[in-house]
Amino acid sequence: MITLFGVVAATVMVTSYALESRHVRWIAVFAVGCLATAAYGAITGAWIFAVLESIWAAIAIRRFRVNSGDRQAVSPRRE
Repeated sequence: MITLFGVVAATVMVTSYALESRHVRWIAVFAVGCLATAAYGAITGAWIFAVLESIWAAIAIRRFRVNSGDRQAVSPRRE
């Protein structure tokens, strides 16, 4: 059951990452997928993996907040 959770979490993460350019909501889904894979890493004892996925989730949450005003396709910010 734990392995199935990990597979689903990773599938959500990879799929949403591929679809991020279509809508800002996919960034939020990516963040949730990262948090789920972080939980999977913690459950299985892969703490480095859990920490790294948590960092990716934080980055995705920040990107979602920055881009949430733009309801259309999301493109990388260039400053």
